This record gives sequence, C-alpha cells and structure tokens, in this order.
Amino acid sequence: MDGNLKISCPRKGEKQEPYHVIHKLPPGDSPYVRAKHVQLVEKDPEAAIVLFWKAINAGDKVDSALKDMAVVMKQQDRAEEAIEAIKAFRNRCSKQAQESLDNVLIDLYKKCGKLEEQIQLLKQKLRMIYQGEAFNGKPTKTARSHGRKFQVTIKRETSRILGNLGWAYMQQANYAAAEVVYHKAQQIDPDANKACNLCLCLIKQAQYSEARSVLDDIFQGKLPGSDDLKSRCRAEELLKELELWQSTSLSSTTFGSSLEDTFVEGLDQLVNQWTSFRSRRLPIFEEILPCRDQLAC
Repeated sequence: MDGNLKISCPRKGEKQEPYHVIHKLPPGDSPYVRAKHVQLVEKDPEAAIVLFWKAINAGDKVDSALKDMAVVMKQQDRAEEAIEAIKAFRNRCSKQAQESLDNVLIDLYKKCGKLEEQIQLLKQKLRMIYQGEAFNGKPTKTARSHGRKFQVTIKRETSRILGNLGWAYMQQANYAAAEVVYHKAQQIDPDANKACNLCLCLIKQAQYSEARSVLDDIFQGKLPGSDDLKSRCRAEELLKELELWQSTSLSSTTFGSSLEDTFVEGLDQLVNQWTSFRSRRLPIFEEILPCRDQLAC
C-alpha cells in the first residue's frame, strides 16, 4: 500500500475512523488488501485483476481473491476468462467457498449466454439441496448484499434457484419446461415477479385462461410483490399481450418439454415435504434422501 496516501485530519473533538473502515477495506497490508485498495479506492480494475492474481498465487485469502477477481473480470467484459479462472483455481478454495463460487459461475454463464452450462449448474445446486449438502447442512445461511447481512432460508433459496432455472429455459424458448419449474417455485415461495414469468410461459403455449388466472392473482394483490410498480407494469403489459392473442384467435406453438420426468418427480418430492419439519438439522432432507437416486438433475 502507498505510504504517501493522504488522509484528512479530523476536526477538533472528532474521532477519526481507521482508513480501512472508511474505505471498507480489510485491515493489513497483504497482497489481497492491496488488490482491494486498487479496486475500491484507486478504482483501477485492470490493475486490481493483476493484484488479485498475485494474491491467489501467494495463497493470501484465496477464497475471496478468486471470487473478487472473477467479479471484476465480468465487469470488464472478460467473463470467459473469469470462468476459466474459477475452474482452474477453485480447488485451492475452501469447501465453504464452493457455493458462492457456483453463484458467480452462474452469473458468468448468463453473461456469456452459456445456457446449457447455466442449466446444468442450477440443477446441480438443486441436487445439493435434495441431498442436504447445501448451506453446509444448515437450514439457513448468512448472505451479504451491498454491505448488508441477512438470513436466507433453504426454502427461499430453492425458490430462487428454480426461478433462475425457469428463466434459462425461457431463453431457450422451452416454455413447457419453464412452466413446470415456475409452478414449483411458486408453490414453495410465491411472488409477483415469478408469476409474470409463469404467465408468459402460459401465453406462449396458448393456455390463455390459466395465464389470466395468474394475472388476476397479481392484480388482486394475492402475491408478495403485487404492489411493486415494476411487477404491476409488467402484469399490465402481459394482459395486453394476452388479450391480443385471444382476440385474434392465434395459436402459439407448444414447445415440447425437455425437462426429464424424473427431475419433475424430484421437484414434486421437494414441494410435498415442505410441511414436514421434523428434523432440526435438515427439515426436509431426511425424508427426501431415499428418493435422491431417482433425481436426474
């Protein structure tokens, strides 16, 4: 770190916070800390990437260095390089870091348009939930967003992953598969945003009455997020599209689902078990575990 960094002096009577606290940096002067300083304070992403590499090679906070480097690479439109870096160096990271690295990989696959890779990794994450391997065997985990910590339940995480999986299927125009996945996500943790996506899947398959029913739930405020302006506007746009299709009596193409029957059965098993919270360690997984071999995620 530059020893000539200028720090403004506190006014009389004021307490000056430490430099690393002001700039939200980890304390110390290690390779990783220097990389974070260049990233956050000097705002030089390319130089930060070089320093993150040095931190990884030096074995300094490899978990964080690899994840942060991949994120910066994505911001610099170097997503392909970031994917290769994670694949090459994740074996140096702790077991606890693997889940967050998978989340970064999913974002990178999305950035690169690698839908198949994204779908397979999302299915893998679902399989980990079924087998009780997610969240390091705990029912909740602490997540961080924009510097704030919050608790995420396994239930909400499953619905989130299913929502991402449904979106990936939609990008493939596989609306039948997306419909199945969104239905399951809504059974677990419903919200207006996923309802809008489900509605679009139904419209694309000419299931107009079902689509209108989903929109009615939003307009009647039955779903969390129904009063969100963005979701409300999107629901109104979908209603116009739905009415257009109905008035012109056009039939849309029904896309065959490539979602494996055994995978759907696995989702059914998961949804059916949410009410069986008999285990403190893993509320649903002990009953699902005997069925895991049937899952073709």
